[in-house]
Amino acid sequence: MKVRKLSSALLATSLALTAILAGCSGKGEDGNKGAASPSPTSSAASPSASQPGSEEAAPDIWQVGSEPLEFSVYHHYGWSDAPEWESTPFGRYAKEKLQVTMTPIKASGNHEQKLTTMIADGKLPDVIWGDRGANVERLREAGMLVPLDDYVEKYPNLKKWLNSEVLNMLRSPADGKLYMFPNWYNDEPFGNAGYLVNKKIYDELGAPSLETTDDLYDYLKKVKEKYKDVVPFEPHLAKDLHGIGLLYTAFEENALYWYLGNQMRAIPRGDKLTSVLTDPAFRESQKYVAKLYREGLMAQDAMTQTLDHIKEKVTSGRVAVYAASSPTENGMLAQIELEKQGHPGYFMTWPIHKAGLDRNKIFPGSYSTLGWNAAVITKSAKDPEKVFAFLDWMTGSEGHAILHYGPEGEMWQGFDDEGYPNFTDKLDVKKAAEIEAENQDVWWVGNAKLNDRGKIKAQGQLPPEEQSWISKVQSEVSWKTQADHTEFSNLTPDPDSPEGYARQAVDDIFNEVLARTLTAKNDAEVDQILDKAQKDAEAAGYDMLLEWKTEQWHKNQEIMAGKFNQ
Repeated sequence: MKVRKLSSALLATSLALTAILAGCSGKGEDGNKGAASPSPTSSAASPSASQPGSEEAAPDIWQVGSEPLEFSVYHHYGWSDAPEWESTPFGRYAKEKLQVTMTPIKASGNHEQKLTTMIADGKLPDVIWGDRGANVERLREAGMLVPLDDYVEKYPNLKKWLNSEVLNMLRSPADGKLYMFPNWYNDEPFGNAGYLVNKKIYDELGAPSLETTDDLYDYLKKVKEKYKDVVPFEPHLAKDLHGIGLLYTAFEENALYWYLGNQMRAIPRGDKLTSVLTDPAFRESQKYVAKLYREGLMAQDAMTQTLDHIKEKVTSGRVAVYAASSPTENGMLAQIELEKQGHPGYFMTWPIHKAGLDRNKIFPGSYSTLGWNAAVITKSAKDPEKVFAFLDWMTGSEGHAILHYGPEGEMWQGFDDEGYPNFTDKLDVKKAAEIEAENQDVWWVGNAKLNDRGKIKAQGQLPPEEQSWISKVQSEVSWKTQADHTEFSNLTPDPDSPEGYARQAVDDIFNEVLARTLTAKNDAEVDQILDKAQKDAEAAGYDMLLEWKTEQWHKNQEIMAGKFNQ
């Protein structure tokens, strides 16, 4: 493969990239380590021009499977490497049926060093899969990336399933061109944030109302009185905002958990982003959380416990109410184990809200239509258009169906008018889940809408007793109670800028606030802690940071409207 050598100036620019990548590695935009296939449950409509066997293919469009294609992929994460192609069901199919071979470039945990070496040697992989943001922009500035605009217009699937607003948000702010092929993008609600309730305990307590914050408080008191070995309220990793962030959303209509996270740390009021620390709803929620802790109604080790400890409590049924940004992960494991014991497991309740608020305007979780991370094609690729064509096929109906359900002819046969698989009587959702899991490391361009709606369609063909617990939870509650935060994406400044330094200082202050307010003796002490934190944050440049974030937010709104600074 022909590779381009870097000049010394370009090398310096490229090496500077590595420092930025180190701050992004292993985390998605929400700051949580992910997996190539999260828990979403793809779309190409009818067979597209880039799909094998299509009779409508234009002569200038390269058809997947028409001739051999070889390309390399590198995962820029410390926790994930591109797999050996034939170790996955999808890879074996692609090699045998489509003449497509992928060579993995592995970092084996040393991803920063690996990328530095590849840049220095001028031997970049054909595809880099990792987080969006500053790392992609620096690669673009160094002239290492292939713009995808012409390919998007030429091939059918990405432009069909990625709406124009999302596509615009993915463009480079410098030149307005598209370099990223997104992963798990969507144009409708998805996500799992919410509250799981132990059904056995709930039924034994008479199935009381569990809608308002007052209801929750009364319920947790009853749990504490009757069940000595049960944690009334489990906030997952409180130090990372999980359960605490959910409770914040209960105190104001349309408040988003996302506002509190380290990507934002700001509350929109009118046309400005304002301080979290002075926000009335946040203060009220922190007083409520402190009350729960003070009265022993929530986990007393909430700020220090490990994920394994939380999993053990939830899966053993020793939690009455479990709140998290994705409680379905432990909830699904718990359901399997508890049902073996004749225990009914957990159900997801409609989001808790303060009395007097509209329950349909409470959103414990939010999502970005941009999805999670992205794939970029480098100028080292010998055939970048063919690589794009394959990724475009993967993100469409046929690619997604094979990734999830295996080759056509067994569990599915053809597609409906919307592009979702037509399932046969051999559909086996457990086997499909296994195939999906075995392919998780090659879900580079996941189409969440295709995946989610396909799963709903599959579940709908099964009798109630055979439908999966997580699909019921998602379709009945969680997907209906997540809000779109796309316009508040990309609000993280360069870590080496004045705003970046201010951001780090504010993050440190905020994290300390979470621990101190949790153990406050009364409401007055919560206010004192937050007042002091606000003064410290102002001294650290919080006002400057909020002004910068406000400006970026308005730029996002312009970009989503199709306006670019070119």
